[in-house]
Amino acid sequence: MNKIIDLNTFANGALAEKVNIELQKALDNIADPNTDHKKARKVTVSITLKANEKRNLANVVVDTKSTLVPAVGVETELIIDYTGDGKVTGAELKSGIPGQSFMSDNGEILDDKGKPLPAEEPINKKVVQFK
Repeated sequence: MNKIIDLNTFANGALAEKVNIELQKALDNIADPNTDHKKARKVTVSITLKANEKRNLANVVVDTKSTLVPAVGVETELIIDYTGDGKVTGAELKSGIPGQSFMSDNGEILDDKGKPLPAEEPINKKVVQFK
């Protein structure tokens, strides 16, 4: 089979450059930990030829595109409640269980929505006797 064109130099190297750009996008997408590693990525090269009326010349358009994998969704939970005037409202559940308070990374006690709980008054009782 005769070699018609050199793909490395075709269109002044634009074909190879366009393939490398799309290939880099696919590789970056594979390396992104927020995407599904199991799904395939694709780089498509399209060479479109349109002949003139005499059929002695063809206009050629070289195009490339990549099909990437979207980032995986991030899940959370909303506590659904009602306002004082009866309207539905929601807040992100931070504690893991509705109604349960938790301790933040800096030691602060927070409600299930991640808001600080009001401080309790300390109880001042004297110790009477240790045994």
